Amino acid sequence: MKKYLLGLFFILTTVSICFSQELSYGLKAGVNHPMGGEIVGLQNSYAFQKNTSEAEGNLGFHGGIFLQVDFGKFFVRPEVVYTSLDTEFTFIEETSIYSVQKFDIPLLVGYNIWGPIDIYAGPVYSNILDATLEGEEFLNPIVVQDTPINAQAGVKVEFGRFGLDLRYERSLSSAELQRLDFGEGYNEINEAEFTDSRLNQIIVGVIFKIGGPGLNERRRRACY
Repeated sequence: MKKYLLGLFFILTTVSICFSQELSYGLKAGVNHPMGGEIVGLQNSYAFQKNTSEAEGNLGFHGGIFLQVDFGKFFVRPEVVYTSLDTEFTFIEETSIYSVQKFDIPLLVGYNIWGPIDIYAGPVYSNILDATLEGEEFLNPIVVQDTPINAQAGVKVEFGRFGLDLRYERSLSSAELQRLDFGEGYNEINEAEFTDSRLNQIIVGVIFKIGGPGLNERRRRACY
């Protein structure tokens, strides 16, 4: 499945480059605010019996590269991005950090609505590199998502070499129930269930173009 998705990604990118009228590439980086995550204590927990804790997002970060090929006012924009996300569960007296690291490959299709402003949306292939929950001792790895495909939509503004990007990423996975074991009453829990390990996120990034037409202009001229 992964090979087919990556193959489709490179085929679409190659075809877009061959038929494109303008091509640009560069770097991107910024911060992420994750949302999601729910843990429910089991009956044999200590003070946390049957209680529910919903995670609060901490600021994460991302960095990567992009390639954009333009067709008049439309464009295709593949990216390769490393993403680090942290959320925090609050129990009785202490907290537990839920941390996820992943590689994302968005394939976005966009439209220039006016001047320097673009809108876009598309699928994201996400490869989970690591997922940990502080204090959890169960041997099985945490399943963050049961499908590698997420979805993104957003808006960006570009002026010459620089730009700002605001987007929302939505998990397309289903919630999977996972048993957790915190050992000898860590954070007054002992045993619990991870009822929802999925993470959505708001992403704010800075764009820096390394190459492409119109780098010293306020905005590329669309071809009709």
